[in-house]
Amino acid sequence: MADPHIRPARQSDLPAVGEITVEAYVADGHVTAQDDYAANLADAASRFRDAELLVAVDDADEVLGSVTVVHPGTPYAEISRPGELEFRMLSVASSARGKGVGEALVRAVVEKARAAGVSDLVLSSSEKMRSAHRLYERLGFIRLPERDWSPVPGLKLVAYAYGLPL
Repeated sequence: MADPHIRPARQSDLPAVGEITVEAYVADGHVTAQDDYAANLADAASRFRDAELLVAVDDADEVLGSVTVVHPGTPYAEISRPGELEFRMLSVASSARGKGVGEALVRAVVEKARAAGVSDLVLSSSEKMRSAHRLYERLGFIRLPERDWSPVPGLKLVAYAYGLPL
C-alpha cells in the first residue's frame, strides 16, 4: 500500500468513518458495540458538523482511518485551552493497521496546529490505549499528568501534549 493521503472528510465518507471508528475501539476492547460511547463514535456526522474531520484514504479514495480536530470551547473539546488545538477519536481500519495510517493522521494534525499558530496540540486517551501512547511518544508528545481526568467512574483518561514553537 502506498502512503495514505490525508484530506478533509466529505459527506460521502461519513458512513465509513463512523463504522471504522467503532470497529477500531471495539477491536481494541475499549468499548462494546452496545456501549453509549459507541453511538458517539459512530456519529461521524456530528463531528463533521461541529469539528474538523480528517480522513486517510488509499489510492482508490477508500477511507482507511480518521481523526477529529477540535478547537477549545467547541462541542468536542475536552482538555484544550485557548491557544491550543486538540484531537480526538483517532481510528484506523483493522485492514490498514500497521501501515502508517495512524501516524500520517497524527502528523497531519501536527501540521494543522503548526499552521494555526497554536502553542500546543493536546489530546486525552484511555490509559488502556498503550499502542496509541507509544505512537504519540515516538512522535514527540509528552505526558501531562496534571490534566488527566475521568469522564465516568472507572475510566481514566491520560493527557498528552505536543509543543509547537511560536
